[in-house]
Order: sequence, then C-alpha cells, then structure tokens
Amino acid sequence: MLTRDEALERVRAQNPDIGLFHHALASEAVMRALAEKMGEDVELWGITGLVHDVDFPLTKDEPAKHGVVAQDLLGDLPEEARGAILAHNGEMTGTMPSGRFDYALRCAETVTGLISAAALVRPEGLHGMQAKSLKKKMKDKAFAASVNRDNIRECEHIAMTLDEFLELAVAAMLPLEKELGLAKS
Repeated sequence: MLTRDEALERVRAQNPDIGLFHHALASEAVMRALAEKMGEDVELWGITGLVHDVDFPLTKDEPAKHGVVAQDLLGDLPEEARGAILAHNGEMTGTMPSGRFDYALRCAETVTGLISAAALVRPEGLHGMQAKSLKKKMKDKAFAASVNRDNIRECEHIAMTLDEFLELAVAAMLPLEKELGLAKS
C-alpha cells in the first residue's frame, strides 16, 4: 500500500496543472470524510481520492484510457482501489461502479468541482455554504457545466441523502480552503 507521501509524489510526478492538483487534494479530503463516516479504511479511501486522476495529464486527449493508464502507475495500490479508479470513469473504461467504494469515489471526486466553483463566486467562499444553495446550483446547467450532476446524485448508492453528502463534502474541504485556492481573505 502506498503511503500518503508516496501517493502525493506520484501525483506531482505527472506535473498536473494547479487545478488538477487542487482537485486531487479536495477529492482526498472528501473520501477521507466518507470513509470515517462509513467505518471504512480512511487511509485507503483518502489515498485513492488523492491519486484517482494520476494519469489525467497523460490521458486527457484519450478519455477511454483515463483510469486504465493509472493501473500501471498504481500497481502497488490494492485491487479494490484500482477498481474504483477504473469505475470513476466507467462510461469510458467499461468498468461501471459496483460497490460502495466505487460509488463513493465517483460522487466524491465529482462534487469537488461543484463546491469549488460555488466557493469562487461566493463572497464568503466555503464558509457558510449550505446544501440548499448547492442544490440550486446543480439545477443551473450553465453553472459548472462540466460537472456531472448524475454522478453526484449517486450518493444514494452509499446510503446518503444528497443534503447529507453535500454537507459532508463542504465540511471536508473547508479546512483546506487556502491550499485549494478558495480562501477569500
């Protein structure tokens, strides 16, 4: 199993742009919070969130390979984690999510984009962000248009309501607001 430092080094070795690096950190935070809530392996889930897009700089022009190339870069990650990474891009890899870990990664990594976009347009950033306002943003198809709302709603597969999931994700990202470039002051 990779340590967090090793996982972070693998992400950095691919020279991700700053937005992708922030996405990795935010995904890690949400996955750790989900694992803690569900009594799962916090370290495994967090590291999986951190490295889930490790191959994106190599595959951004070939979406069907995103998640597949990561398998070679992450051979020492447990099989269940590598499977979740394939399933987070299941529509392209052909590996659809089948269990709680798979669905957790899909909805966690997706929600980070919605939350980050919302924080950037709010005077308070992440502070005081409510599920109600995020659900309103989800209805606006033009807002954060690349965020797949259906993936976020997959939180029902991990036995969470949309409100619960959104609140957990905001709370997980809040301590990292400066590191994620979302701090307002």
